[in-house]
Amino acid sequence: MNKREEQIEKYVADIKEKFGEAPDMNLLTKVTVGLGPAIYNLDSSRVSGSDEKELETVKNNFLIKKLGLSDSPDLLDAINGVIDKYGRSDKNKYRAVIYYMLTKHFGKESIYN
Repeated sequence: MNKREEQIEKYVADIKEKFGEAPDMNLLTKVTVGLGPAIYNLDSSRVSGSDEKELETVKNNFLIKKLGLSDSPDLLDAINGVIDKYGRSDKNKYRAVIYYMLTKHFGKESIYN
């Protein structure tokens, strides 16, 4: 098993445990690949749910630039909803899992096809 596969296994476990669903492995793999080397860096591989600047980065760089969504209060509401489900106090909120859940929330799976 290579390093990326090891990371994906962690993401699968979190999606099953925290969100109570079986992930779409194809989509999860594509989201993970899309993050590139960031998944191996302790800081960039995670999202701080209590850092407003971090949440703005997720909104601007992922939801608006990558998924092509229009800026609206719904974007931060969706981010906060995912973080609440993940567990706000959980310090290990993986960026790949959050991006995966947001992609599904907004029905933007086709971006990764």
